[in-house]
Amino acid sequence: MRIVQLSSSVGDIGGLALGEVAMSTLANVGRPSEADLADPSPGAHVASLQSVDGDPSGGAARQPGRYRLLRGALAVIRLGPALILACLVVAMTLLSPVFLTTGNVGNILSQTAAIALLAIGQLLVIITKGIDLSVGSTLALASVLGALAFRNGSGAVIVIAVMLATGAAVGFVNGAGYVWGRLPHPFIITLATLSIARGLALQFADGQPVRGVPDIVQTIGGGSLGWLPYSAFLVAGIAGIVALVMSRLVLGRWIYATGGNAEAARRTGIPVRSVLISVYLLCGLLAGVAAIVTSGRLNAGSPTSGSLAELDSIAAVIIGGASFLGGRGNVGNALVGALMIGVIRNGMNLLNVGAFLQPIVIGVVIVVAVESDVLRARLEDRFRVLRAATT
Repeated sequence: MRIVQLSSSVGDIGGLALGEVAMSTLANVGRPSEADLADPSPGAHVASLQSVDGDPSGGAARQPGRYRLLRGALAVIRLGPALILACLVVAMTLLSPVFLTTGNVGNILSQTAAIALLAIGQLLVIITKGIDLSVGSTLALASVLGALAFRNGSGAVIVIAVMLATGAAVGFVNGAGYVWGRLPHPFIITLATLSIARGLALQFADGQPVRGVPDIVQTIGGGSLGWLPYSAFLVAGIAGIVALVMSRLVLGRWIYATGGNAEAARRTGIPVRSVLISVYLLCGLLAGVAAIVTSGRLNAGSPTSGSLAELDSIAAVIIGGASFLGGRGNVGNALVGALMIGVIRNGMNLLNVGAFLQPIVIGVVIVVAVESDVLRARLEDRFRVLRAATT
């Protein structure tokens, strides 16, 4: 019953993240709810005005203007990732006539497909206040095992199944080790599997790329429909499915609720342990999908594939506005973050900017994204008080 209430509250609160909705609905430990703020009692109205202006009698007239100003500021900040990406595209277009050509756009989409897939999986983990450092190594291990299966005579279906199963297996180990091992933070287990998976990939491949993958894998990773790569359609399809799960299905509500307040979610009957294991399993599974894309582009399974890809996936999620505090983030913004990284790298290559400067620029963008998230949180707190005052 409470899950139904949680679902219905999402549309009522509008700009708030689902994780915050989960916290306010599930925790319910004496704090006023959003519904209370939207329809406050006279006492709450006076308290809100006092908290804003310190003057309950003379500040009410100034609230509508502040309310509109804060609402506009919040709208701009929430569109921040998309606006930054748009500005980058415009700037690169002006600086390089090649940038916005169909061939180069297709190249950007192809290059960022694997990172986008990893970012979608990383998003699910970060929403639950976790992190997965092993996704790059999982990608490498899955690609090597798939290529070895093909070398030993397996067909395309088996090769793809091996890659997906490898990713899911590593993800399950991460989730089970974190939950059942009662570790203080998933950083520990995923750091361990990062090293283990990379070592296994190097061991199985003898340190060298394993040449050859099935034609269907090459088509998925390196083929295109006109100038649009097939990998972009794969990313769009998976992103749509995950977005549907997160916004429409009970599992998505559970994931946001677990990230918002795990203890409160547990007390309302949400299987928090199963939810945590499932998000890590899905993250690993998506790393297996990214292995298919990467192997198809290279026509090989390389033990060095995905090097530092875990950092790119985390950066894409954070640039997209998700919070390490959990309960906040969406698939669309994670894709925007991945595209932003791809645009920066592609544009700097076109402008012959040194490769060493690229991580510096990406680091600056991450800092700006985190600071904008802090500012957004403060403005939302102020916005809730002023909305109550103007009702």
